[in-house]
Amino acid sequence: MRYARSVCPFDCPDTCSLKVKFEGDRIVAVDGDPDHPVTQGAICNKVRNIPDRVNHPDRLMYPMRRKGPKGSAGTFERISWEEAYHEIISRMRSAIQEFGPEAVMPYSFYGNMGVLNAEGMDRRFFHRLGATRLDRTICSVAGSVGYSYTMGAGAGIDPEDTVHSKLILIWGCNLVSTNMHQVIYATEARKRGAKIVHIDVHRNRTSAWADEFIAVRPGTDAALALGMMHVLIREGLTNETYLAEHATGYEELAAEAALYPPERVAEITGVPAEDVVRLAREYGKTAPSFIRIGNGLQHHDNGGMAVRTIACLPALTGQWGVKGGGAIKGNGYYTGLNAERVERPDLLPDPAVRMVNMNQLGQALSTLDRPVKFMFVYNSNPAVVAPDQNRVRQGLMREDLFTVVHDLFLTDTCRYADIVLPATSHFENRDIFGSYWHLYLQLHEPIMAPMGECKSNFTLFKELGLRMGFEPEVFDITEEQMIREALDNPANPYLDGITYEGLQEKGWMKAGLRGGSLFEEHIPTPSGKIELFSERMRVSGLSPVPEYTPVCDEDNTLPFLLVTGPNHSFLNSTFANQEKLKRIEKRPTLHMHVTDAAALGIASGERVRVRNGRGVVLISVDAAENVLPGVLVTQGLWWEEGNEGVQSVNNLTSQRLADMGGGATFFSTRVSVEKI
Repeated sequence: MRYARSVCPFDCPDTCSLKVKFEGDRIVAVDGDPDHPVTQGAICNKVRNIPDRVNHPDRLMYPMRRKGPKGSAGTFERISWEEAYHEIISRMRSAIQEFGPEAVMPYSFYGNMGVLNAEGMDRRFFHRLGATRLDRTICSVAGSVGYSYTMGAGAGIDPEDTVHSKLILIWGCNLVSTNMHQVIYATEARKRGAKIVHIDVHRNRTSAWADEFIAVRPGTDAALALGMMHVLIREGLTNETYLAEHATGYEELAAEAALYPPERVAEITGVPAEDVVRLAREYGKTAPSFIRIGNGLQHHDNGGMAVRTIACLPALTGQWGVKGGGAIKGNGYYTGLNAERVERPDLLPDPAVRMVNMNQLGQALSTLDRPVKFMFVYNSNPAVVAPDQNRVRQGLMREDLFTVVHDLFLTDTCRYADIVLPATSHFENRDIFGSYWHLYLQLHEPIMAPMGECKSNFTLFKELGLRMGFEPEVFDITEEQMIREALDNPANPYLDGITYEGLQEKGWMKAGLRGGSLFEEHIPTPSGKIELFSERMRVSGLSPVPEYTPVCDEDNTLPFLLVTGPNHSFLNSTFANQEKLKRIEKRPTLHMHVTDAAALGIASGERVRVRNGRGVVLISVDAAENVLPGVLVTQGLWWEEGNEGVQSVNNLTSQRLADMGGGATFFSTRVSVEKI
């Protein structure tokens, strides 16, 4: 029996440090590392069940080639890596020779958050190839762009300081399921007298834990924030000294907020006017006040502006100047590595090579003038996670599209693959991990040998690059060399003193933030102040001050707005093939208000047909008061493979893009419901 230190690799803010127990060469248990300053021994139930994932009997162990029709399951034959490499390279070269390098396209995201295996050697390979570039915008980009318009960078306060907060607004985020260590800090703050308010479209685990829940109609968050501003300004609860010294555009913002009295906000949001007033007063009179801005609200047509608007609130009351006050949307700025040295965009033979937005994969596979002929999928499962699934799968079914998938399992996407390659788990890799919430970089060194014939993304694209005859000085390097290149980032002073040797010795090192946030030192906007009025937005054709715009009314004959949020036991589609976690979640469920269910003659537990012009999903209803009337919520991305009668909820979602950054609009989906 032995123990080893590890890092959680999944797309989660907490990036936990792990303590892994082995019996012989087999992982038998995973716990949180009690010595890590943030993890402190606590991890989520998903990660506690990682041994079942690593040792899963369905793990891919060797390369395979499709021998049956696309879209069918289980029709693969084992081949060698030599055969796989030969076919991949010959097919890739053939596509390039006939159609040009843009005929090749990668499709990936952050199934593994390690820098080397998510955005390292793979980026070098496809840059050097001149392949179509993928705009990786499926998750947080709309809100990140909106937040940066206000604050200048993707940075907030140190989450460890939130134990000092006296009022905590959890806005559009199911923290209990998606950011558990912020729950721990907030719970400590509550012991010291803090109040916790959860603002969301769905009463969930976080609502039950919070002191108060405020239900808001999907896509109306900006109106609620403007209503709070209206009350703050009307009642003299703004910090005029802070605004004069650290913000610009207050007069313009005040004029816009004047248009949102509580009564109008109540009509828009569904939040009673008296609650708008009370929340604003509490926020204006309590310091330090902290807002945790979640990912959920940015997945609307107006998601970027919603986050931009909420990000203005701490400036109005001067919270950035108080320890434990301010906000967090993301904190990746502090541990930002040298992406140019890692990804090598200078290798692009044509810097103007086309870009495809990953939210529009279905469109890209069916309508491009110069079609994609070769697609390489890794760290993602687009046949479940991408919007407008019917169009995505129609594209994947094309016989003239050669598709390679590198994964740990035969996912739904593998049904459409021509070659499937076995991927290592992160336990088998050397990599470096940052966090988009806390301020620690962590080094991960392999704690077990690669299983079967599995290869990491780093090794796969390194070997492909060398077989393609690419420059050895770029591709024939080690993981350690790339990590050292990543750490060498003079543009980020917060990395000063963080070295490979230090990480190797300690496992983690903290970014050198000297105060509670970046904004105590300087505000990295063009004006050098918090921009309540943004000239950059005006030039880009956006409203320069926060405003509320309703979500796209794509079909006003459809009565319900559907929000497709996460559940507690899966992370996107990861973990959705583990029987224990599936049993915990039981089945896909549609949350509906009791009055809507009664009007349709539907009882809890009954199956319904949810439809729009893109597709149909059959699902069981939970009729209660966990959502507002007219709102529907599903949780979790369930595999269709191995789940009889389950359809991907992304059959219903749109390829339409959000207002900023090309973000996804998963949560602005109109549907009808009918009893079966």
